[in-house]
This record gives sequence, C-alpha cells and structure tokens, in this order.
Amino acid sequence: MKKTLQSILCLFLLGCSAELIAQNPIIQTNYTADPAPMVYNGRLYVYTTHDEDDSTWFTMNDWKVYSTDDMVNWTDHGTILSYNDFDWAKRDAWAAQCVERNGKFFMYVPMWSKTNNKGAIGVAVGDSPYGPFHDPLGKPLVQSEWGDIDPTVFVDDDGQAHMYWGNPKLKYVKLNQDMISYSGDIVEVPMTAESFGKRDGKENPERPTKYEEGPWLYKRKNLYYLFWPGGPLPEFIGYSTSKSAQGPWKYGGIVMPTEGKSFTNHPGVIDFKGKTYFFYHNGALPGGSGFTRSVSIEELNFNKDGSISPIKMTNGITKAITSVNPYAFNQAETIAWSENVKSYQNKQAGVFIKAKKSGAYTRVKNVDFGKKGAAGFTARVGTTHNSDVTMDVRSDSLTGPVIATVKVPLTGGDDRWETVKTQLKEKITGVHDLYFIFNGKAAKDVMFFDYWTFLENN
Repeated sequence: MKKTLQSILCLFLLGCSAELIAQNPIIQTNYTADPAPMVYNGRLYVYTTHDEDDSTWFTMNDWKVYSTDDMVNWTDHGTILSYNDFDWAKRDAWAAQCVERNGKFFMYVPMWSKTNNKGAIGVAVGDSPYGPFHDPLGKPLVQSEWGDIDPTVFVDDDGQAHMYWGNPKLKYVKLNQDMISYSGDIVEVPMTAESFGKRDGKENPERPTKYEEGPWLYKRKNLYYLFWPGGPLPEFIGYSTSKSAQGPWKYGGIVMPTEGKSFTNHPGVIDFKGKTYFFYHNGALPGGSGFTRSVSIEELNFNKDGSISPIKMTNGITKAITSVNPYAFNQAETIAWSENVKSYQNKQAGVFIKAKKSGAYTRVKNVDFGKKGAAGFTARVGTTHNSDVTMDVRSDSLTGPVIATVKVPLTGGDDRWETVKTQLKEKITGVHDLYFIFNGKAAKDVMFFDYWTFLENN
C-alpha cells in the first residue's frame, strides 16, 4: 500500500506544473544551445549560442552569456557578441568558448567567411566577461580546408593554451601567450577506434569513429578529458582521456546517452565551488526541437579510477548553494524558472523581461529576508496597456501568500519606465522562493519588468 501511494504521488507531481519540480533547462526566456561554462571571481558564467524563435535550421546570429553564484538563479546578461562584429564574417554564430587570461577575456567563435565562402574560427577580446568584445585581427584566427567549427580552449597549469575544434575531423593548435595567434601547423588528430571508439552502423570513411563534433577539453588531477558529441545522429556525448593535452587519446565511453528531443548535443564541463558540473542542450522547452534548443546542467561525478558512469537528463540542480539578498538591487532577468516570459535588451534598460501573456511568471529561489524581514517593495516596470495591469509578488508557490501587489503604470513603451513603491501586504522573514506573477487583460506583451528590491525593517 505504501508503494502504491508513493507511485500515485510521483504521477501527481509529474503531472503538475513544471514550476514545482523543474530546474532544467536553466534558461527559459530564450532558446540557447552549445553551452561553454567559465568561472571567474567566484561566479559561474555560461556562454551560449542563440537559436532564433521558430527556427527550422541553425539560424543563429549572436552569442549570449548568463551567470550564477548559487547554481539555481541565472542572470541574463544579454547578447555580448554577434557575427556582425566581424567585418570578414557573414553568418553562422555557432558554438563558441570564452576563456580568461591575465584579466582579458577571449571569445573563440566559428563563423562563415565572406572572403572565401568557408567556415573559419575568429577570436574577440574584451576587458570583462560581458565584453564589449572586439576583433583584434580583422581576419580568422584559423582556417583549414573544411569543418572549422566548435572551438574549445584550455589554458594548462604551465601556461600553455591548447585549442581543439572540428567536424568531421578533429584539429588542434598550440595557442601563443597572446591568445590571438598560434605556433606551428594545424594538426589533424588521428581518428582511431582506440581514441574515439568505432562508429556503429555502415562504414563511413569520412567518419570512421564515433567522434562527430563539439569537443570540450577539461583537466582533472593529472588526467585530461576530451568530451565530444558522438554519432551517428542523433548524438550522444562520449569522452576520451589522455595524460597529455595533446593526446594520444583513449576512448572512455558514453557520458550522456542519446535523448532530449534534439538530434545534436554539446558538452561543457567546469569545476565550481567543490563540485563538477556538466552542461549540455536539449529541446525540452515548449516549441523545442533540434533547431530550438535549451541549455541544461547536471552534477558530474567520477569513479575512483577517473572513469565516468553514464548520466541521464534530469530536472537539474534544485538546491541553491547560497541565498539571494532581497535588499540588494536585483535584476528581473535573474530567474530560476519562468513561463511565458521573454528577455529583451535596449539602451534604456539594458536587459529586461516581458510577460507575453497574463498569468506569466518568474521564480527566484532561496531569497533570505533575515530575522527583521521586509517593510516595502520597489520595482521598475511599465506597460503599453491602459487597462488594469498588476504584478503580484507571492512567496513559496504560485498560489502562496501575496507579499505585495504593484499596479503597473502606462509608460507607452519599453524605452520608458517608472519606479513604483508599495507597502507589503504580508510580513515576511526567513528564506523563501519568490514568484513574480504578471496579470492583465491584454492578449500579449502584458508588461515589462527591469529590477526589484525590498526595504528592510529597522
């Protein structure tokens, strides 16, 4: 009987709104893919590609970056680079990676070249993780005969930087200390079954191994790992190991089996605050597909011998490792989960969000009001509708106590905003999840929201 009740409860939870259990995909306000994580100054950043809405091909024009310090609430920093920022490029802002060295940030980005109508890999340099980034070369960093996509860059303990990339061949160069040039020739890595496994199905001379594309270079202790999507399609993610960043590589097996409503995948692996995290993408959001993908994350564990047991796609990282301060200036685009909300950016507000329909909401997890609690609430908002538009702030669930209600003023456009203050309807202390729920009679674009903060009790 106990097992039966447990089964019924599980079925009930699975049938409920995703807000109760889901944390993956970590971004719901845009389609994102090809995650490239980076840690800098105690914060975890993930750089992503951007699938345009309703894409039926790899329609990707720019790169975005998101960040977190708690693993559950992700801040959208917007578009930080586009292929249009390179005079020599004409399309295809595909899988990239950003690395920091000596206070500079280097974005390695594949694009299609205007000059010879082929793929190439460029590099852009910035002074912060958010850019602005500029092209220091005015030309590609590397270009071979074909398949120049998906660069991964790793700076080793001895200061040597390594870059791998390529589909269907795997290529390699040693980057110089300036990070915008390389030494020696482009090396083609031997594609052997010992290194990358023997491909299943019909023999393909172009793809003799399981390796497909999207390599990610990572080091743990004294062992180097090369993670990569494997084929034939739909892709799984496999890995190979070596005692040297230059190989030779030994095939280790599958990290993530084929699943997830996308025929591609892309790994990104990073250590952060004592744990290792594995980033990937799938098609899990509404409207998701192989061309409208979304970034997700799992914790990655290693066996004693350094091998990795296969992991499945799950609801993700649900427990915050630190709390949110409600009395600080908090961006509306810092979100743990949302439904029917999109992010935008302009000169007046930077990045902000819009509620696409009435009842849309965002959730922020693990907000700590302390023992004194809050006395008031402030938000920067606006709408283009003159009917009643409100934003409810609830605690702990979509139907939890209403902490505050903001009447949203008619501002006339998302380039015009008002800061609204209100007293709280309910006393709140301690740690809670907050839900911002957007209400109005309009059929679409109910309101827009830039930032929020609470006033602490004296």
